Amino acid sequence: MSTNSFGAKGTLGVGDQSYEIYRLNTVEGSSNLPFSLKVLLENLLRTEDGANITKEHINALGQWDENAEPDTEIQFTPARVIMQDFTGVPCVVDLATMREAVAELGGDAKKINPLAPAEMVIDHSVIIDVFGTPDAFEKNVEFEYGRNKERYQFLRWGQTAFDDFKVVPPGTGIVHQVNIEHLARTVMVRDGVAYPDSCVGTDSHTTMVNGLGVLGWGVGGIEAEAAMLGQPVSMLIPRVVGFKLSGEIPAGATATDVVLTITQMLRQHGVVGKFVEFYGDGVGAVPLANRATIGNMSPEFGSTCAIFPIDEVTLDYLRLTGRSDEQVALVEAYTKEQGLWHDPSHEPRYSEYLELDLSTVVPSIAGPKRPQDRIVVSEAKEQFKLDIKNYGVDGDLRSASVNKEGDTFELKDGAVVIASITSCTNTSNPSVMMGAALLAKKAVEKGLTVPPWVKTSMAPGSQVVTGYYENAGLWPYLEKLGFYLVGYGCTTCIGNSGPLSDDISAAINENDLSVVSVLSGNRNFEGRINPDVKMNYLASPPLVIAYALAGTMDFDFDTDALGKDAEGNEVFLKDIWPTPDEVESTIAQAINKELFVKDYADVFAGDERWKSLQTPEGDTFEWDGESTYVRKPPYFEGMKLETTPVEDISGARVLAKLGDSVTTDHISPAGAIKADSPAGRYLNEHGVERKDFNSYGSRRGNHEVMVRGTFANIRLKNQLLDGVEGGFTRDFTAGGEQAAIYDAAENYAKEGIPLVILGGKEYGSGSSRDWAAKGTRLLGVKAVITESFERIHRSNLIGMGVLPLQFPKGESTDSLGLDGTETFDISGITELNEGKTPKTVHVTATKEGGDTVEFDAVVRIDTPGEAEYFRNDGILQYVLRSLVK
Repeated sequence: MSTNSFGAKGTLGVGDQSYEIYRLNTVEGSSNLPFSLKVLLENLLRTEDGANITKEHINALGQWDENAEPDTEIQFTPARVIMQDFTGVPCVVDLATMREAVAELGGDAKKINPLAPAEMVIDHSVIIDVFGTPDAFEKNVEFEYGRNKERYQFLRWGQTAFDDFKVVPPGTGIVHQVNIEHLARTVMVRDGVAYPDSCVGTDSHTTMVNGLGVLGWGVGGIEAEAAMLGQPVSMLIPRVVGFKLSGEIPAGATATDVVLTITQMLRQHGVVGKFVEFYGDGVGAVPLANRATIGNMSPEFGSTCAIFPIDEVTLDYLRLTGRSDEQVALVEAYTKEQGLWHDPSHEPRYSEYLELDLSTVVPSIAGPKRPQDRIVVSEAKEQFKLDIKNYGVDGDLRSASVNKEGDTFELKDGAVVIASITSCTNTSNPSVMMGAALLAKKAVEKGLTVPPWVKTSMAPGSQVVTGYYENAGLWPYLEKLGFYLVGYGCTTCIGNSGPLSDDISAAINENDLSVVSVLSGNRNFEGRINPDVKMNYLASPPLVIAYALAGTMDFDFDTDALGKDAEGNEVFLKDIWPTPDEVESTIAQAINKELFVKDYADVFAGDERWKSLQTPEGDTFEWDGESTYVRKPPYFEGMKLETTPVEDISGARVLAKLGDSVTTDHISPAGAIKADSPAGRYLNEHGVERKDFNSYGSRRGNHEVMVRGTFANIRLKNQLLDGVEGGFTRDFTAGGEQAAIYDAAENYAKEGIPLVILGGKEYGSGSSRDWAAKGTRLLGVKAVITESFERIHRSNLIGMGVLPLQFPKGESTDSLGLDGTETFDISGITELNEGKTPKTVHVTATKEGGDTVEFDAVVRIDTPGEAEYFRNDGILQYVLRSLVK
């Protein structure tokens, strides 16, 4: 119960119902706060306890100084937790392990239960093994259940063993799409109290729900577990960037083009750790699907969230997606009462300002390896010729002859070998999905075809897409171009693109061709999409189809013809591009409320495959010692009720010296497991055949696989080695010989040698992958020293007891002359034992000849809460001790 020191507690009547609410207008300064900070303010009023959340915290938020640098810590208690299965499985594994650990420490195992509603959507496990055929969806789901039976049985156990934990079975849709179409409440009601919906999620793109006016963002699985167990999220009151939208999207441009433009603008502006909030007259003209698309891309520009306020557009979407009349009435009444309803004439105060006139947006793609690297489509051919030089192609494009099923063709550098409409970013958005289907229709009517080397696929965000394609009669045209339904899941975007045909794969690898994927998802990092593909481009769904027809990135849509029609006339993209009116009229007649009501009527029940899974019973899980999917992790082994003092680091060796923009994909890949890798050898030794290896993402419930896969990305460049790509390092226990990173770490552990990682800027960007931190910890890494960190990975490292340090401002490995062969001593960490967090620690790097490099590294433990987690050797250990005590 709140101590209610502001007298904020009151009632709100809506129809026949009466709700308890906490009124924001009782706090001075609240009226002109940004929308997102008003949500935080209500959260503090409702959870004020006089200890962790005090009157001073509430006043600090009410009187927020928009120009100040963040320095006030608050405790945010999210209304719910949302998970996908790649990151959710290890969450449930950890909760199951915690139940046993609590019992061993003398506590009650049943205390380990979600205290906030937790929902998991299984969407990351389907792989595109079969494509281009009418039975592709059925066969891929069959393969998915075959590979993941153990995981799915484990998750069904979790659904029965834990209170307030629900699972949306496979084949339903993508987590963020299911979240906005069904799970999001916009305004929550619990125990008679109404309050703004908010959530944290184990996928960085949780921010998609920001389009619905729901404050939420991605956290690591480690933080999500703590939130489920009632731990508030410790954060500093952030700076808020006001982003004004005006004008309307021109014909020929799409929501994707808007998103890529905004992504580039915000990356250049610098919004890491900040909230972004959209405001102005233009907001009302932005459809909900476009708002969700923009919110979804928040991790790509680095902000914590990218939120839209609530207005009539929000209510219309809630009605369309089948929310009850009572819920819609509550959302309207509550937000108007609390000053959370969008008023274009009222401008909140913001820390920084940006503006985009939507009419200036032009068709764009991004790539070949980062979502923020926008390329104007009219300049894409020229840019491709420049970018491919970075892949060893200088001069004429190379080619190889391929014979595939009796069809002989030339495969060149730049060939589009994957064209995939995939992932939540765009498959949530009817304007681009209908645009793609209408483009396909016009292409088929002109007699255009897709070249035989292109692997085509369609993986919508929800089953509703199938419904509106059927209503519009557009499936046959997509299928004629090879875009058959392959699954309702993340597929290509998460690295589950599936294998290329053997002939094409062999031609690529034997001739070292630099080939391309084009996808509508939001993740195009190196080594993520497919091991055969070096260059990856993000594009709108219509442009995915356009590039599939072109068959190459070496293509200018303005001057190069896509093919010829029946009369022999050249056909250009402009000839088949649908008009905005065509798209809108098709949407109007094909999409209705009944589609959503039907598809979400029994969303947690699942199909016969799901229902027939044999499910273990009991409060604690019976671990199978032979399982290669789900194993009990070692985090709590030997743990005592009292903490062990923090120690300084001495004699540490460098496991990897890395450059800028190292992503969580580089640190903990989600895709295919190579047969000759440490993880591949482990599976082979445990009787798993190569065809059944599955992916790293699907095996996240097995720490033995995941620690062997840490830093195993095929495109990782460890600067300790010259010209070598992949998960390798120099092992200084073996005279500096090249070795797999896991094997070297094992040797260091035997010698009792601690490890450090050296990095550049934006270390840990990308997905909120908890295994990037868990694997780092289990390899024996004690500290990571970089120029800068992305938000989620930094907090995840602390959550696993790994110390995040930054070089002094303006310094780097190169400026300090560090080559990674040094031995590192780090002193001053022990101040944490005295209840203080040092601003810096002293680092001494001793070279092989005895010379030293000394500097004071900035300690990136940013809040008192994080310091507590680090003292406890991790966030889960902290929660466990708190529960037992």
